Amino acid sequence: MSMQVDLSDYNNRNKAYRASIGASVFKQILWLICSVLVIRNPLIPFSGLRRLVLLAFGAKIGQSPVIKPGVTIKYPWKLVMGDFVWLGENCWIDNLAAVTIGNHCCISQGAMLCTGNHDYRSPHFDLIMKPIVLEDGVWIGARSIVGPGVYCSTQSVLTAGSLLTTNMEANMIYQGNPATIKRIRI
Repeated sequence: MSMQVDLSDYNNRNKAYRASIGASVFKQILWLICSVLVIRNPLIPFSGLRRLVLLAFGAKIGQSPVIKPGVTIKYPWKLVMGDFVWLGENCWIDNLAAVTIGNHCCISQGAMLCTGNHDYRSPHFDLIMKPIVLEDGVWIGARSIVGPGVYCSTQSVLTAGSLLTTNMEANMIYQGNPATIKRIRI
């Protein structure tokens, strides 16, 4: 007999989920407004202004980031970025859990770092949240996806359009869906 999904009483606003957000409803609403007006806005070309707004909402950001227009960040207070990090146009950091990005990392255009998913084994679609870590020098290619709980070791690369659900070894290039090692990064 197969399991039947029942979403009639699904609620991601339960007490445990609200506690995991780490911010008041007021702060979340204020962030949403500032995100639309400054972070995602294609009419504002300045990374420095985006950095200041992210810092004001609790992000920890190193020196000289490049933050392109159209970037989406769910909760900046759960984001740590090192020095000289590049966030490409329309990349999406869906950080229900912590996202840590090391120095000299690049998240290319349209790439997604997703810390949340749902338990397909549960009839109630329970939410699962796990952090993502990118060590120094990691490059996440355009339109690729990094799933919850993934650890990307130093200087590893995920090529464009790939799906990563397992950890990446240092100095290796991963490609495909699911992403697998293709070669050493020279």
